[in-house]
Amino acid sequence: MKKFFSIAAMMLMVVCTTMTAQVSGVKADDGWALNVEMQGSLSNSKTPLWLNANKHGISSLNAQNGYVRGIGAWDKKFADGKLDLNAGLDVIVPLGYKSQGYKERYTNHLVLQQAFVEANYKLGTLTIGSKHQPMELINNELSSGAQTLGINARPVPQVRIGLNDYWSIPYTKKWVAVKAHMAYGVMTDGGWEETFAAGSKYKYNKNTRYHEKAGYLRIGKEEVFPLTLTIGLQMAAQFGGKMYKYDNKKNAYNETNVRCNFSTYWHAFTGTGAEESEEGTEYQNAEGNHLGSWVVRLNWKAKAWEAGVYMDHYFEDHSGMLFLDYDGYGKGADWNKKVDSRYFRYDLKDFLLGFDVKLKNFKYVNQAVVEHIASRYHSGPIYHDHTKGMSDHICGRETFYGHSSMPGWQHYGQFIGNPLYLSPIYNTDGYVGPRCDRFKAWHFGIAGEPVSGLRYRAKLSWQKGWGTYNAPYTEPKENTSLLLEAAYKFPEKSVLNRFTATIGYGADWGELRGNNSGMQFTVLYNPLPTPAKGRKK
Repeated sequence: MKKFFSIAAMMLMVVCTTMTAQVSGVKADDGWALNVEMQGSLSNSKTPLWLNANKHGISSLNAQNGYVRGIGAWDKKFADGKLDLNAGLDVIVPLGYKSQGYKERYTNHLVLQQAFVEANYKLGTLTIGSKHQPMELINNELSSGAQTLGINARPVPQVRIGLNDYWSIPYTKKWVAVKAHMAYGVMTDGGWEETFAAGSKYKYNKNTRYHEKAGYLRIGKEEVFPLTLTIGLQMAAQFGGKMYKYDNKKNAYNETNVRCNFSTYWHAFTGTGAEESEEGTEYQNAEGNHLGSWVVRLNWKAKAWEAGVYMDHYFEDHSGMLFLDYDGYGKGADWNKKVDSRYFRYDLKDFLLGFDVKLKNFKYVNQAVVEHIASRYHSGPIYHDHTKGMSDHICGRETFYGHSSMPGWQHYGQFIGNPLYLSPIYNTDGYVGPRCDRFKAWHFGIAGEPVSGLRYRAKLSWQKGWGTYNAPYTEPKENTSLLLEAAYKFPEKSVLNRFTATIGYGADWGELRGNNSGMQFTVLYNPLPTPAKGRKK
């Protein structure tokens, strides 16, 4: 009851201040900036999908939850703007954020959501710490989410270096440009995993190392012709740390130090195999958990509107990445040697295909998104490593977002990629992994600003899931999820001119996530005047 009254008081503060606006951060411009944010959510069961997902992990499935949040930013420019130094601190005090796992007992009393320092020189950027990073090539407000580098989970502390914008390749007259980044970090959810899995006998990990990289090639020159084509490759890896597997004989977990040295960092970058197999077999696999996406976008930018078609093909290994895998092993004494030029070909059946549009002169609906997701193939239903008796090598039955020894593509229970994959926080048995990674889905989103200061968005998703290859559902499970949200920024002449308020309604229907409905209220307050002290006018 005490928790309920705390959340109710927070929500009362929100309602009295009027509506909401979901803000992920604050940006300083050559000075200081500060935001204070409060949120309260009430649901009849679990928090509905779109009140919980794609919020950088700032969310909970509990029927009553909320938070108080402070976000500060500092920015300073040097050398006529060529050098830009900035830093950010984002601290959250959550309420009702207990885990939904085997034992509901883990919650943070204080969440350090973002803490970073960053240096930008011309197009180069160096970031150290935890920072929210936007999704590339898709609408961050309305899309269901990227399949590899999404915005669904809490950020991983890392050292990241890259280009903050596209760099034109010399001698192409700005018709060809590239953008790229690379990062190494450490996942911080080991305590969450341990408590989530406690008593369940499922494995968990601590201090897992993290790596991501991405590169994008853009062809086109919008000021000459409005059509551009962008092709990109996003890749990530998990390696090192400690792995805990349950020993039934000892009735306790065994701790294993997963190999972590200079070579493992190199293997994470190149995606090459380890010196020896972690699984204790004769096969050499890529070290750790490797995954990624091919992304492509064809975009048309006119004066009054902009539209694009895009695709995100997710993969877990070479069979999904290259659509080919080597299948020319010998027999007998040569059973593990490559003797023939023979390959097994895989089909392109797993993808996110989308279309979005932006309208500059139509305020009632100025953005729209339609997406279709297919995730049932996973390189086929058969997996067979070549053996002494059978040389055929077929790499199907992939588990998207999961892994046998690493934590899987999640952080604090939320999948780092697309939230339509059923995140571990929905599991009630302590399993830190996917329970439904084979599904098809349709997703729709619209947004607009019918009057000055008032912005709305609506999202609707339908999906049909078949579980996983290893644990399929006896019957497919369907789910429909809805979001209706409105945000109001009070006008400058109002006494509430430093407030933005948002109200959201969400609902789920179906067996996959259950029947949930709820409201979410958020108030954002900017205590500094505009322009802030130290900020240029």
